[in-house]
Amino acid sequence: MSTPETSRFVRLRVELVLEVEDGGEVTKAALRRIAGDPDLPGEERAQAEAAVTEDTAEALAYLVDPFDLVSEVPGVELQQASWSSERISYDPDSPDWDLDEDDDDGDDEEEGGIG
Repeated sequence: MSTPETSRFVRLRVELVLEVEDGGEVTKAALRRIAGDPDLPGEERAQAEAAVTEDTAEALAYLVDPFDLVSEVPGVELQQASWSSERISYDPDSPDWDLDEDDDDGDDEEEGGIG
């Protein structure tokens, strides 16, 4: 079941670079999301509030939900997701940020998309 012809599972890799123009707004939105989550236990709520307040990247990670990216796609069901965020130095003219660059993992997967 590891060949593309027999597997129903697809790994979709997405890398985004976001410019945060108003970190305070991002933090407020994350805090609102945390406050509106009735299933979040008190101790986890306090930890989440502290994390998003201290780091805008954490606030973004709390707001971005991979399920939202594919929930409207017909015929697919999200099986597993992981994501993280980090502050970076970004120079759009640097060759290090070439979005067409292939990963060096040896995969011969077909890539498609906009960019």
